[in-house]
Amino acid sequence: MRGKLMRVGTTYIPVHDVENSVDWYTHHLGAQLNYQDHHKAIIDLANQSFFLVKASSNENCNFIDTQGEKRFSQTFEVDGLKELES
Repeated sequence: MRGKLMRVGTTYIPVHDVENSVDWYTHHLGAQLNYQDHHKAIIDLANQSFFLVKASSNENCNFIDTQGEKRFSQTFEVDGLKELES
């Protein structure tokens, strides 16, 4: 491959309730809502496009590592302890 990756295009996040998830991401993280229906929402957050996709009740993005610890496939960084606590 001679070219380089320009950016991550889209991240899909499984959610149980699209409307409540949109409310949370827009209120707490400042995401901008671009599209929403009953099955998905498209938000912009930190210069990236995220799809909040309605998933089955037992689905999530987490996994168990080889040490038996539950890990998150994605984390978000905020600017400072005050923002983290809020």
